[in-house]
Amino acid sequence: MNIFDKLIDKLKETPRTIVLPDGPDQRVMDAAEKLTKQNILKVILVGTQAEFDEAAKAKGYDLSKCEILDPKNYADMDAMVTKMVELRKGKLSEDEAREMLSHGNYFGTMLVKMGKADCLLGGATYSTADTVRPALQLIKTKPGAHLVSSCFIMVRGDERLAMGDCAINIDYQDTVDKEGNVTYTAAEKLAEVAVETAKTAEIFDIDPKVAILSFSTKGSGKGGTVKLSHDATIKAQEMAPELAIDGELQFDAAVSPVVAETKCKGSKVAGQANTFIFPSIEAGNIGYKLVQRLAGAEAVGPVLQGMAAPVNDLSRGASIDDIYKMAAITANQAIALKANKG
Repeated sequence: MNIFDKLIDKLKETPRTIVLPDGPDQRVMDAAEKLTKQNILKVILVGTQAEFDEAAKAKGYDLSKCEILDPKNYADMDAMVTKMVELRKGKLSEDEAREMLSHGNYFGTMLVKMGKADCLLGGATYSTADTVRPALQLIKTKPGAHLVSSCFIMVRGDERLAMGDCAINIDYQDTVDKEGNVTYTAAEKLAEVAVETAKTAEIFDIDPKVAILSFSTKGSGKGGTVKLSHDATIKAQEMAPELAIDGELQFDAAVSPVVAETKCKGSKVAGQANTFIFPSIEAGNIGYKLVQRLAGAEAVGPVLQGMAAPVNDLSRGASIDDIYKMAAITANQAIALKANKG
């Protein structure tokens, strides 16, 4: 049984509801039909009933098990507008909120925020910014989280690796208040990415052994992001002492037992790492694409991390299979999030 079969089996045991806000897109409808016919997920589609009826008839889709919600005729729209104005804390008027909620991305996000759905998968027709921005404004980060990050799961046969952050955070800088006091350090941010990536890895049945990467191993190099990776390792170990986390490590020390024996003997991670944390988006993006192209691995993601409820973004070139798989992943994040809340 491959990892996606396992994810789907878990959803059949623990039903979840997902919002697909991109309207009557053929790929979305095809994936929605498959998800509901196989009793994997409850699916909410956003748009008019007439739009979906026409599109489904033209292509022969059966959307009878999907719930179709039209923002312009939504019974609880007044309550949704009130809640959105409250969440935006005076930055929106009721009229402005109502106009924004006429669009599937904001409407779908508020369905999640108000508990009508567990998670959202968008981006088939919306841009990344138009998918992620409503989530950041309305769902926001989960308690204890300070940033949203991402990871890719690299799959080749039965082998799986996690890599983060490869898509969201350009780099890591200290957060300072108006008086110039540091309120959250760059190292704490990278450490948070490490812990969140480990949690995502666990969803994919990876027992995370987390390497925080650098061009230095245990002080062998200086400058650049070496101190960031070193300090982030200490912070991550403090944040999640139950996890196997080590750094700063060069990639060869992280994956080669021979090199690890020479450079960092006794490490619980070096030589056997399967979860890799990069000190910048340049390193992360290059790294996962090297594995994808040279090792022939499938890159699953990006999977967004740190949200109070799962929201994921598709490429606008996503295939039906991409949507199907990412819907299953997003819903499994919802299961994991609820389990972690206890």
